[in-house]
Amino acid sequence: MLKISKLSIVGLCLIALGGCDTFLGTKTKKPLPGERISILVHEQTLEPDAGTENESIRLPAPTVNQEWPQAGGYPNHAMHHIKVGDRLQEIWSIGIGSGSSTDDKLITQPVVSGDRIFTMDSESVVRAFDINSGDEAWEIDLTPDHEDDGHVSGGLALENGRLFVTTGFAEVIALNTTDGKVLWRRNVGTPMRAPPAVRGNRVFAVTLTNKLFALNGSTGETLWNHAGIEEGTNFLGGAAPAVDGGVVVVPYSSGEVAALKVENGQELWSDSLAGVRRPNSTTLLSSIRGRPVIDRGIVTVISNSNLITAINLRTGRRIWDRAIGGIESPWVAGEYIFVLTNNSELVALGRRTGRIHWVTPLPQWEDQEDKEGRIIWTGPILISDRLIVAGSNGEAISASPYTGKILGKVEMPDSVTISPIVAKGTVYFLSDDADLVAYR
Repeated sequence: MLKISKLSIVGLCLIALGGCDTFLGTKTKKPLPGERISILVHEQTLEPDAGTENESIRLPAPTVNQEWPQAGGYPNHAMHHIKVGDRLQEIWSIGIGSGSSTDDKLITQPVVSGDRIFTMDSESVVRAFDINSGDEAWEIDLTPDHEDDGHVSGGLALENGRLFVTTGFAEVIALNTTDGKVLWRRNVGTPMRAPPAVRGNRVFAVTLTNKLFALNGSTGETLWNHAGIEEGTNFLGGAAPAVDGGVVVVPYSSGEVAALKVENGQELWSDSLAGVRRPNSTTLLSSIRGRPVIDRGIVTVISNSNLITAINLRTGRRIWDRAIGGIESPWVAGEYIFVLTNNSELVALGRRTGRIHWVTPLPQWEDQEDKEGRIIWTGPILISDRLIVAGSNGEAISASPYTGKILGKVEMPDSVTISPIVAKGTVYFLSDDADLVAYR
C-alpha cells in the first residue's frame, strides 16, 4: 500500500510569489518599481467539477529515483511523486553544445544513469557528463558523412550500459555508455523526431511516417514493425511509446494510439483521439505529442485535438474521456493526473474518474497588455509536493499539487521548452540555448 504524504508543505521552502526566496531556495532581486500585473491574468476555460471542492487530494509519499533512463523517466512514464531536498540550490551549469536556431531545434530530453547524464544537442552531437561536477566524459557527432541537414533528432534511451539514439537521419544507433563507442547503427528508411523507448532488450522507435520498429537491443536487428496512418503535418518532436506488462502503447501523429504485444507486435487494440476538433485552429492537428502513461492497468493519453482519455490496458475500453487538449505529457501520481492544456492551464484530474479537481491558469503572454510573445509551457513534474512547469519566457513556476496555488518562481538561463528531469535528488533544466543547469 502506498504511503500517504502530509498535505502540509511546511519546511519545503515553497513560498508565495513576492517573498524573499524562490521555490528553488535562491534569493530574488529587489522588486522593480512599477505596476504589478498578476501572472494569472487569463481567460479560464475549464472549471472544477461540482463536489470536488470537498475532496482532499492525497498523494503517495515522495521517493528518490536513482535514474531517468529515457524520455518521460521509466519505460511506462509513471514517475509518481519524486523526492528532492528541502532547499534546492544550483550546483553547476554547463553548455551541452549547440542550442536552438532558425534551422535546427533542440528537442532532446537528457537521460541519467549511474553517475552520468547524457545529452544530444541540436546538431546531433551526443555528450556524457559527470552528474556531480558537470565535467564532460565523452562526445560523439552522429551526423553521417556528406549530410548537412536533418538535425532535428528524436532522442535518447538507456538500458544495460547502452545508450540508444534516434536521429533525423533515419538511424537508430546504440552507443557504449562508458566511452561513446558505436555498437551498431540501423537505418529504418525514414527520419525520426520521437525518442525511443527501451525495455527488456527491445528498442521501440517511431518514424515520421508513423511506423513503429521493434529492434533487438544487442544487434539492431528488426524484430517486427507496425504502421499507423501517415500524417502530412505534425508538431516538432514526438512522443516515445510507453512499455509495461508485456505491452507497448504507441502514439502516432495521426491521433491514433495502439497497444501491441512486446514479443511479436500483435495488435491488442487501437483507438483514435482525433475526433474532437475545432476549425480554424491548431487543434486541426490531431497529433499525440505528449507521452502516454501506463500505470496500474490504465493508459492515460492526451492529444492536441482537445481530448484526454483513460483506457483499460488489456481491453482497450475507454474508462473516461474529457474535452481537454494538450501537447505535453500527463503526470500521474497516486489517484491523480496533472496536465498542461493548450490554453496554458495546469489541471488536476482524478485518474479513475476524469473529474477536474482544480484549474490554475498560467500566463499566456510575455506582454500581457498587448498580448504579444505567446508563452509555451512544458511539464509538469511532481517533486516533494511541488508541481514544476517551465516556460519559453525563461521562468520556472511551482504550484501546489493539492490546490493548484502558485507557490514560487525562478528565472532560467534562457527559454525552456524541454520538460525538466530528476534523478538522485537532482533537478535538471535544459534551456533552448543548450545550457544544462543542475539543482540539488
